Amino acid sequence: MNHTQRFSMTGKTALVTGAASGLGLAIAEALAEAGATVALTDLDREGLERAAASFDERGWRAEALPLDVSDRAQVDAVVNNFATRHGRLDALVANAGVTAGPGYRTEAGQLSGVDDAQWDKVLAVNLTGVFASIRAAARHMKPARDGRIVAVASVAGLKSEVMCGYAYTATKAAVVNLVRQAAMELAPANVMVNGIAPGPFRTNIAGGRIRQPEVEAEFASMVPLGRIADTNEIKGVALLLASPASSFMTGVTIPVDGGIMAR
Repeated sequence: MNHTQRFSMTGKTALVTGAASGLGLAIAEALAEAGATVALTDLDREGLERAAASFDERGWRAEALPLDVSDRAQVDAVVNNFATRHGRLDALVANAGVTAGPGYRTEAGQLSGVDDAQWDKVLAVNLTGVFASIRAAARHMKPARDGRIVAVASVAGLKSEVMCGYAYTATKAAVVNLVRQAAMELAPANVMVNGIAPGPFRTNIAGGRIRQPEVEAEFASMVPLGRIADTNEIKGVALLLASPASSFMTGVTIPVDGGIMAR
């Protein structure tokens, strides 16, 4: 197998959470273009159908599967059904996540302003949802002695971040260590577990607020490269970690941040 073939996903299956838009959709596109049959999962049913239709137009194999990752029973059912129908699950990308509101520079984002219900919701999606997705995938990959698990964290989980809410930074930091823990358990079964820590990307999170010119300019000022990223710029590292090319990589979380973590 030459180096280009190691990035091929032909004949493989992959499930991506939060795939109706943003980073999840871009990652699913990369895997499908590389040859995988991809399960697109999300709460957004209309977005899923649009995404699946666009994949079909390009001749890519994809299924639209509604999923609330905060419901562990749903996660188990969707992952098990997809893996059973195809006889395998080669890659899981646990991407689904929600914002936690403003950071501590505003009164609403300070400790005294954190809403308990919002805290619980963010933990249910960003941490429990990732854990449930990894667990469901591992049930199929571990006995098969092969697989790739990728969790999408954030640079806000690697450092303090004035622009992000407490629950977001806390859950993303927890995901980084969840990756390490799962990687150590699953390494003897030849299942690689890695993470991606994006910096600011132009997505719909927080209602697409980052697309507002003044907000985008503020985020861009924090990035050494001087701009925020397009979602297509996540595709390379996602394909690396989800494909056979990552055969000697496990337990790491790779920043894709325009240089933020190098400061």
